[in-house]
Formats: sequence, C-alpha cells, structure tokens
Amino acid sequence: MLKRLFGKQPIEVWVIKQVDSDLLHLCGRATLPAKPSRKAVLAALAGTGYQGPVTMLAGGAVLNARLFQALVPIDELQLLPDGQARWRGRDWQLAQAPQRCWTYEGRLVARPDPLGGTGALVSAEDVSGIRRQAEQEAPRRPGEVVFRPENRAEDHPLIASRDEGVPRAPRPKPGWERRDDDG
Repeated sequence: MLKRLFGKQPIEVWVIKQVDSDLLHLCGRATLPAKPSRKAVLAALAGTGYQGPVTMLAGGAVLNARLFQALVPIDELQLLPDGQARWRGRDWQLAQAPQRCWTYEGRLVARPDPLGGTGALVSAEDVSGIRRQAEQEAPRRPGEVVFRPENRAEDHPLIASRDEGVPRAPRPKPGWERRDDDG
C-alpha cells in the first residue's frame, strides 16, 4: 500500500524486441523499477529514452533496456484475437519472440509457428547473411562425384558377390542338430 502511495510500485510494460513495417516481435510482459519516480520513468518511456533494467515476468531475467526497440506501458498496447495487437492507433501482426531472441542483437524474421495454429508466428534470428557468406567461402569441386568402396577388393572382378555362384546348403536352425541317418 505504501509503495502505491509513494510511487515505488514497479511499472508493467510490454517488451517489443523489434518493430517492422506491420509486425511486432513481442517478447512478453516485464516490469521496470519506478526510480527515481514513476512520472520520470513514464516520461522516459514516452520519449523512448528509458535506460535501465527490465525484469521479464516469464523467467525473471533482468536485461538491459537497450536490447529492446520499444517498452510500452501495459495499457497502451491491446492484444487482439488471431495474433494481432493495437498500438499507436493501428493494428499490428504479432510474432512471439522466444527467450533465445531476447539478447540477440541482430535482425529478427517471422516464421510460422510449427506448434501453433493457423496464423501464429514465431520470431527467429535472421542468419541469411551468415548462410550467404558460408556458401561463398565453401569450396566446391566441379564435376561428377564418384563413390568408392571402403576396401579396394570389394569391387574386384575376380571376387564373386554373395548372390552369385555356388548354391548353399541349408543351414541348421540354432539349437537343432543335423542328422544324416534315417534310423
């Protein structure tokens, strides 16, 4: 009760990792300490100048605010059905940013969620630049690839394969003794 009266109650925010033209990469909810005062923190959030710790509600990780593109007070972003949200007077598509993306400092891309329903998106690290560079640097040999046996004698023309040649006598079953007499 005293924390509410003196403005020291933490401020709840939505954490947005990246803002694309029509897509928000949403990490989830977090809290910010109301220091030096609640008004000062809310003013910093409005001017996108907040610097300080961000305590994620899922897992309790404490991260630096510079890792995120936007910290939005809870009442300024409204979640809509079908993976959408309303923020700053317009509707946005949402992609859920998993915990591994929270500290990633590169660009994120949205992909369909393999576990979710239709329209659900998940954020992932954009590694297309790394893949492109690796493909350029990887040695490529022109021509046809020939597979050879491990042992040089395996394909020797004088050695018969298992399927060719002499018919084999039937083998006795395990536990049975072969007897040649009829008696």
